[in-house]
Amino acid sequence: MKRFIFIGAYDKTDMLIYVAKILTLMGKKVILVDTTVLKKSRYIIPTMVNEKQYVTSFEDIDIAIGFENFEAIQKYQMEKLGRTTEYDVVLFDIDRAIAYQKFAITSEDVHFFVTSFDVYNLKRGIQILAYLPKDVKITKIYYTKDMIAEEDEYLNHLAKDYKIKWNQKDILFFPFETVDLNAIYTNQRSERIQLKGLSNVYIDSLLYLVEKMTGERNGKVRKAYKMIGN
Repeated sequence: MKRFIFIGAYDKTDMLIYVAKILTLMGKKVILVDTTVLKKSRYIIPTMVNEKQYVTSFEDIDIAIGFENFEAIQKYQMEKLGRTTEYDVVLFDIDRAIAYQKFAITSEDVHFFVTSFDVYNLKRGIQILAYLPKDVKITKIYYTKDMIAEEDEYLNHLAKDYKIKWNQKDILFFPFETVDLNAIYTNQRSERIQLKGLSNVYIDSLLYLVEKMTGERNGKVRKAYKMIGN
């Protein structure tokens, strides 16, 4: 089981759903664990469940909402299904330091820091870094239309007192356009996972992220993407 940790105050829900869908089409058993304060996935994932914490399935993706640790997820599955589920990939959506601690995340897990460059997302996201293990390696994912060097330098300045290791060789960019936001809203209302209307640069960034996560370089990721209904 490989665990990918997506840290930051920036809204990551839709991106992680798209990532999870591509991974399932590559034959992976995936669970998305929403540990965020708002728990946005509770509202955009179609379900009839009305519980404080639950695991639901949406287009072959399991989504866990409201749990404080992974053991509680397994206990829920045992009570509801009579068994636990073995996963190939766990995606953690984290915007609180306490969630990082309770899920026993370590430096062996793969870390991403997701942010835009507004001060709220930067500073609130940075707060979580104080609780990370020493020398954990983190890859940046920036949501910005026009990236300038000063923005990256500002993030490095804010995090200078934390003993983390930025992956400076590979920074991922989502050049977020208005058309992408409109497409995401439209796709949410469809109550199924599709990438209709997203810009080519957004999709390319999404596929590149999955390639980085899986290590696939032979077109398998793009082939999986083409299987998603558009």
